[in-house]
Amino acid sequence: MTAPQETDVFPLTGSTYRGPAPRYAELRAEQPVVKVPTAGGVDAWLITRYEDVRRLSADPRLSRALACGPGAPRIGGTMHTTPEMIISLDSPEHSRLRKLVAGAFTLRRVERMRANVQKVTDELLDDMEAKGGTVDLVQQLALPLPLTVIGELLGVPSEDLRKFEKWARAFATVDDRAGGEESLNGLAKLSEYIVGLIADKRATPTDDMLSELIAARDNDDRLSEPELVTFGFTLIGAGFDTTANQLANSVLALLADGQEQWRWLAEDRGRIPTAVEELLRHVNLFATDTSGFPRIAAEDIEVGGVTIEKGDAVLLALASANRDETVFTDPDRLDLAREHNPHISFGHGVHYCLGKHLGRMEMEIALDGLVRRFPDLRLAVPESELPWHNGEINHTLTSLPVTWGA
Repeated sequence: MTAPQETDVFPLTGSTYRGPAPRYAELRAEQPVVKVPTAGGVDAWLITRYEDVRRLSADPRLSRALACGPGAPRIGGTMHTTPEMIISLDSPEHSRLRKLVAGAFTLRRVERMRANVQKVTDELLDDMEAKGGTVDLVQQLALPLPLTVIGELLGVPSEDLRKFEKWARAFATVDDRAGGEESLNGLAKLSEYIVGLIADKRATPTDDMLSELIAARDNDDRLSEPELVTFGFTLIGAGFDTTANQLANSVLALLADGQEQWRWLAEDRGRIPTAVEELLRHVNLFATDTSGFPRIAAEDIEVGGVTIEKGDAVLLALASANRDETVFTDPDRLDLAREHNPHISFGHGVHYCLGKHLGRMEMEIALDGLVRRFPDLRLAVPESELPWHNGEINHTLTSLPVTWGA
């Protein structure tokens, strides 16, 4: 087995929305479990094959809490969360919190939201059609749709949604390499807003998730005050910004190389659910090619003939796993009719994404509306001119100009 290349510093270079850094294909073939230096100055094990990533995602010996607590190693190029966030916890604490919110994200509960998600989408597309000409799809649809949905889940008043959007986007990109006062100010404003929203709902509960969580906090003592506040952050980051990026990047993937794929969906909208699964697999959301959340080995673990020692940092490359040639036929091709597609874009194990049903539904409804009403949609500028946010978490389009018609 050859040693890692000098250029193998995490995050690896070359990652785009179209796929993970090219080096991952070589690592899967030659060194699927490899220790690499990271931008944060510590070494970490980088796991690149599907089966290993999937298995370790569910291995309780890999701890998220140890990666977030005091003295945790700084990996660099990853999202560092606060200890109270559900994505920072191990069981049993994780299970306790997950049970409190899991009911809001069941398939049955999400299906009850379908009519309203459809209504919001239709209104946004009505406005888009009325504007005509060239429209920025990020501002027209990709941002306001999940923002409205997550705002309603949390019970954010509709008149607050726009300023909520500004602060939420700043929070989701707070790890931007540029850092800066604006991002930190957005995070502070969002925190202040959520604390105020909790106070309002304590005084006047409504039918939303935040009111339910407040009841769990105040009546049953099953939630601490910091946990209550950070739940709001978690839902915003995962339910709003991630969905917005996935939708915008997916539309770009469908339009970037001509309109054949778009027209193929418009010919038969029954193809959309299968296409959404492929877009979830193929479109690389993560700027680091990992989920952004490092783990620490709580004890020695054997993986692929290699021993990961207790205390070592571990990075699970989900984007690489989703391109594993042993699992996916012709994995670098966007195949909207792909039948065998066990992607792990929502993760696996105890941290499997709670919002998977909601995210899928929003994607399906948005794409269905777009191909039905704009079957000749196309990019209004060359792909090379599209502006990207240069952050450390997601591949984020700041604008996606599209046009249609003559």
